[in-house]
Amino acid sequence: MKGPTSLLLSPDEMPKSYYNILPDLPWPIPPPMESEERPIFEDIDRLTLLEKILPGELLKQNQSKKSWIKIPERVVDFYQSLGRPTPLVRARRLEEHLKTPAKIFIKREDTLPTGSFKLNTAIPQAYYASLEGYEKLTCATGAGQWGLALSLAASIFGMGSIVFMARASYDQKSYRRALMELYGAEVFPSPSKRTESGKMLISRHPEHPGSIGTTISEAMETALKNDEVGHTVGSTMPFTFTHQSIVGLEAKKQLEKIGLVPDTVVACTGGGSCFASIAFPFLKDKITKKTDTGFLITESSEAPRLTKGAYEYDFGDAVGLTPLTKSYTLGHEFIPPATHIGGLRHHSGSPVIALLKQENMVDTVSYTPREIFEAGRLFARLEGYVPAPETCHGIKGIIGEALKAKAENEKKVLLLHFSGSGLLDATAFTDSKPHDLF
Repeated sequence: MKGPTSLLLSPDEMPKSYYNILPDLPWPIPPPMESEERPIFEDIDRLTLLEKILPGELLKQNQSKKSWIKIPERVVDFYQSLGRPTPLVRARRLEEHLKTPAKIFIKREDTLPTGSFKLNTAIPQAYYASLEGYEKLTCATGAGQWGLALSLAASIFGMGSIVFMARASYDQKSYRRALMELYGAEVFPSPSKRTESGKMLISRHPEHPGSIGTTISEAMETALKNDEVGHTVGSTMPFTFTHQSIVGLEAKKQLEKIGLVPDTVVACTGGGSCFASIAFPFLKDKITKKTDTGFLITESSEAPRLTKGAYEYDFGDAVGLTPLTKSYTLGHEFIPPATHIGGLRHHSGSPVIALLKQENMVDTVSYTPREIFEAGRLFARLEGYVPAPETCHGIKGIIGEALKAKAENEKKVLLLHFSGSGLLDATAFTDSKPHDLF
């Protein structure tokens, strides 16, 4: 017997509480700090800035000492109506192609309406914002997965949305932009001339391709200057990891149904939520010595902050609106190439993920565009569903782990976060033929 190819949970089996890893971390997270550098707006205090633009419940969750945070019933209802729990599937054809003894399991977040895991935090953020009376929400997005999720979530709760999308992706991914507009969003390329932050960046670099850092600056400024507009965050901050834990909690329960524990968990990372979502429920058991699961974070060689960045304090955005946080950074003035890897084009990321790397709890590796698109193309042709460019990094990583298991003749259990669909990124594959990749 080969065993099941697809592992499903009933709606009643969906987790009803989020997991918050912060109380279980044995190491302190370096606190945010103010900078001596003069801010673009004279009257802002970086350390209290988020209190002015984020819903209060999100700030509470960011500092929560509770390991488990109840999911509001309305959020549970929307999760279930939009397709949670998501399936866990076995990539048998990939296993056979690689001739590996490893079992490769794929947690498929691409099945959600907006095509990615980002909806898991967009829904609660929009819910909490609606309770506080915001009329619109603003967000910063790279490839558009977060912008698309947030625009749908805002629409569900009767709010408008303003999306700043990195210019390179704004130009490359017109269909994702069109869907945001379908959900009622106003979408602007970043940097833009709508904000002081954008004007400053354009004055310095007239052909600036944008990045996640530039979009953060413009989205935060927009919320700061308009009381009716609330800010949202797609990654990096602890509350986003808490919301996203539903991915790993489901995967854990699905594997338990067949008596398995992963030997290695693999995911790509930009700000950190893609990795945190699948890994943190398993990492809890490693911290307590219950298991010895390994964790592999994959990133782009075009923005290799974890593999080549410096572990130091830096701004989280391009113009220095945020407080200084300690993470691996390429410098907030870093301008990543205008590749299709929109969701990973960020100079910095989460202090929590950085701390895990510092404490040797995770391994990190970067891949070139050529490597990841070849892996994504292989996966699509074997398994049938198309990965987003960001997800291709995780696929490349899990292929490497499967080949390692083959070389060592070990029957490893491997778990991949299939974070997003590439159906709206098809030109990334056509623009990057096997022998002509960037």
